[in-house]
Formats: sequence, C-alpha cells, structure tokens
Amino acid sequence: MLTAPVEGLDEALTAVDAFDRTLVTGLLRPRPESMDDLNGLAAAVAGSPLAAPVAEAAGKAAAGAASEDHFVALAAARTALLGAVHDALTAGTDEVTGRTREERAAAAPAERPAVNLLAAARTWLSDLARAGWRGIDHELAGGAAPIVSAMLPDPELRRLATLLDGFAAELAASCPGATLERIPARRWGDLWSRALLLTRPGAAGRPAVEAATGRLLPLGVDLHEHATAAQAQVHAVFEPADGSAPRLVRASVSVPKPDTVVAAGVWQLLRPHLSLLTALGEGRAMDLDAMPLTDEGDLLWDGARARTGDAADALATARVVLPTATTLPTAPLDRHPVRIAEPVFLEGYRSEQDGDTLTFAVAGHTFRVDTDRIPTASPLTPEAVAASGACIGLLRWDGGGFLLQPLAVETTVRRKAVALHAGAWAGGTTDKAGARAEKAATDAVTVLRERAGRLLRK
Repeated sequence: MLTAPVEGLDEALTAVDAFDRTLVTGLLRPRPESMDDLNGLAAAVAGSPLAAPVAEAAGKAAAGAASEDHFVALAAARTALLGAVHDALTAGTDEVTGRTREERAAAAPAERPAVNLLAAARTWLSDLARAGWRGIDHELAGGAAPIVSAMLPDPELRRLATLLDGFAAELAASCPGATLERIPARRWGDLWSRALLLTRPGAAGRPAVEAATGRLLPLGVDLHEHATAAQAQVHAVFEPADGSAPRLVRASVSVPKPDTVVAAGVWQLLRPHLSLLTALGEGRAMDLDAMPLTDEGDLLWDGARARTGDAADALATARVVLPTATTLPTAPLDRHPVRIAEPVFLEGYRSEQDGDTLTFAVAGHTFRVDTDRIPTASPLTPEAVAASGACIGLLRWDGGGFLLQPLAVETTVRRKAVALHAGAWAGGTTDKAGARAEKAATDAVTVLRERAGRLLRK
C-alpha cells in the first residue's frame, strides 16, 4: 500500500512544480510558457470551490496584471494541492498501521489585529512573485526587515514574523538570484505560499486547547540542528487519566545556538527548557496534570504541570500501547507531505544493505531507512540500525516515496539485547563517548557565556 501509485498524486505534484517554475522567472513580465503552467494550476483545482478565483488569477498573472488578491488565490491553490497529497498519503499510512485518525470540527477563524502590517507583508510577498527568484536582490530581500521588526512585539503576529525573517534571510544569502546555479523552487514556493496565506486575517489563529491529565510515555526524539538554531520534537503516547483511548502527541522545544555548539552540546541548550528530555534520557514516563494540549496533538509544555513518573521502556510502549493509539487531525495549513511523521514499530524484519541504501523488509513491505537523520549526539549509529531486530521510527514521505527514520532500535551486543535511542543523551549520560562529548560541549558553552557576559558588562 505504501508503494502502490496513488491516483492523482503525480498530477497534483506536476501542477505544483509547474507553478513553481513561474515563480523562478517572475510574473511581472511572464514568459509564454508561464501561461501553460498557470493554466495547469487552475485546471488542477477546477473541480473545487477555488475554481473561479484561481482561473481569474491565472489569467491575470499570465498577462502580468496580477494583484495581491490574485497571488493569494494562486497560493491557496498550490497549498490545497499539497494538502490533498498529504491527505492521500496519510490515508495510506493509516491503512497500513491500522491507526484511527480523530476528526475535529474546524474552529472559526478569529479576527486578526494589525491589518496594516499584514497588508505590508502581503505587498512584499507579491513583489517577490513579480520579480521571481531570478530577480531577487539585496534591496528586495531587505524589504521584509521593517515589517518583521514591527510584527515581533505582537505575539499574535510572531509566527508570521519568524517565517518572514527566516525567508528573507535565506533569500538575502542567495542574492543575486540571477547568478544562482540551482534554485530551491519547491522550498521557496512552500515558504512564499504559506507566508502569503498567513497574511489573511484569521489564518493563523491559535488552535483550540484542552487540559491533558494522565501519563505520558515517550517513544523517541527527532532532533533538528542548524548552524544557528536547534529543535527537539519528542513523540510520545498520552494515556488520559479518564481511561479514554491513548493518543499520539508531540512536545517541542526550539532554541537559538552558536554555530560552535554541536553534537552533545545541543542537548545542553535544549535540556533546561523541556524536562521531558531528561525523562526520555532516563527511560521514564511523566505524569501530566492539566497540561495544555492542542487539538492537533501538540503539548504546550509547562514544567510545573509535569513530574517524572515510573520507568517506561520505549520499545515496550511501542509494542503494547502504540498499536492502540489514535492520531489527532492536522491543521489545514499544515497539510503538506513534508509534515508526515507517523510513529511506527517494526520487528522481525530483514535488513538489506545495497551501497549506502539500507532497507527493512517485513510483512510484505520494504522500507528505505533514512540513516542520515540519526543525530550525531547519540549512541545510535547506522551500523547499529542495520544490525537491529526491532525499531521505533517515523514514517516520512520524501523524494516520491516513504522513508523510515529510526528513533530507537533493539540490537544484540555480546549476546545481550540492548536498546539504543537517538535521544539517549538528551538528559545527560555516563556513556564514555557521550561523556567526552558532553565535557567538550560544556567547555565551549562556558567560554561563550563568559564572553557574552563581558560584552554585556561593557
């Protein structure tokens, strides 16, 4: 089911790619081929409520006369197509895992303040579409700076401000666009369309929140590390105290970091902000008391509402509790193939190594294993994954197919079953290699803090 062709998927992605080509060259003076690409996008949503506004927007854009509202319509069509791809793929993963996906009524959009700031952001994004990625320069990329500065003090606008800030910085680092050998058309198209839709009043309303009381059983941590930032996202099963069905949930923390802090040093930056990381490293559950939980499955972590519980083996949780857990729905603007990250448990598979490609074959399915996502700040290695007999992983969709990202494995070391986790060092470690990395990171962080203190005193 995970490898069979999905009806309409290729056509939807082709329409998205065609529109992305128009953003490369720009829509101020569209090229003749841009008309076909824009018409392809309009045709792909012809059977939806977007049909009329997108058809009008495509015609105006092909003539070089698109307004901001027309660009919003084109961004909405692109987002809707990727959302349909997301839904088709998650339907396949649900069928394979036997998982139930809860349904929630969509919350009514709330009115957004600062209409002028939203309009200013929409104008900048429209200017980008007219210039195209080949036409970006430092002046155009820098046009977002005053908008971001005005948005950041407002918590309601901080999500959009952060997106615009990062997008503008990425464009500035790529200027001038005319000299770029390779343009990340899909990525920049994603950022552009998402930001443009977030400028619509009410589009970025806060999700509904409920109080979650019960036991949290961690499965593993997905670590994202960049030169100046890091994020840890813990995937877990939440068992409500009222005895209702377990749910798959997430808890995340993001921090800025110096580019000199790498490997185990990243955990030192993340650890103080999310006590769940320590529990994960120690192999323990956490007891939650009225912890805020969004209707999309994200815990808004408050350390005062959590305490460390009994020992909880992640592999045992995956074997016993994970198959019974339900999944909360995905927010409309988050419906994108790249967002798919379904926790799964595999056991009794056959590992096959072909060059750099590792695959697991089990129950008639063949899973490509994405060992590149294993963090260096952990005892988990590609070799250990290849030699394992059980695995907790995230099922992702990338490059036209599904991949398995390992979070933890069970393997044999000296004839003993050993569990290795990607987040084993998250709460600190006595492992020799981990301890050495931790000490080196501690020294680096100490030096940086001393230097920062001297600068602040001056």
